[in-house]
Amino acid sequence: MPAWWDRYHRWMYRAGRPNWWARPQNRISAVLGGLLSTRMVALEVTGRRTGRVVSFPLVMTDYGGERYLVAMLGEQTNWVKNVRAAGGRAVLRHGRRETVRLDEVEVDARAPILRRYLALAPGARPHVPVDRRAPLANFERLAAQYPVFRVTIERPGPSVISRGAAR
Repeated sequence: MPAWWDRYHRWMYRAGRPNWWARPQNRISAVLGGLLSTRMVALEVTGRRTGRVVSFPLVMTDYGGERYLVAMLGEQTNWVKNVRAAGGRAVLRHGRRETVRLDEVEVDARAPILRRYLALAPGARPHVPVDRRAPLANFERLAAQYPVFRVTIERPGPSVISRGAAR
């Protein structure tokens, strides 16, 4: 990517938060929720302060047969705080809705997932200070700064009656 592209993305998320220009772009991306990209999802999670459902556009990363979400802006990202406050309960939208549980990945297991994430999410590259082709050791050094969550589909329990089941 050209240098101006990196500067533009850093400007949109200065101080780790979306600015006046990035906010409406994020809303549009969250509404589209994957229509333009096979990796784009919309994460819906209950806001820790308002109690309202908040939607965030994210890039889904796959690694080792599992799916992951990565916080490109680090620990202070609102969606990370909301997911933690919600006990990992969330919904992913990508054409259909999936009720999921997001489990935080231990720091020592994050490096290969972070490298895969940067390979798939060009918009995240200006926010993570390592080249996507760098050795794994470079990712290990900054893994603690970037939360990673494993996505697990929540199956309804036995007390939930599914559509079409005998009553």
